[in-house]
Amino acid sequence: MKFIVQWQGQPAAQQAAIERFMKSGGRPPENVTLLGRWHAVGELKGVAIVEVSDTTALGELMLEWGDLFTMSATPASTDEELGAILAARQSQAK
Repeated sequence: MKFIVQWQGQPAAQQAAIERFMKSGGRPPENVTLLGRWHAVGELKGVAIVEVSDTTALGELMLEWGDLFTMSATPASTDEELGAILAARQSQAK
């Protein structure tokens, strides 16, 4: 399942976040596939798209950075996945 993960940190967390990112390369936990990640330039926030087979791995990711950032995760679908869901819904409505 894909998730949109968003994070935002306070200025006081910036140095610790930089050090952790530089040390770890920002690699996600083993069972999390990072599909893309974007950082807001000049701010301590960003967004990533990840794929996990279960939410335990997602929880690991959020706990790994949760001491430095406020984080949220929202289920996500591609255009193709959403199109299939909508098509099935339209078929049921007829």
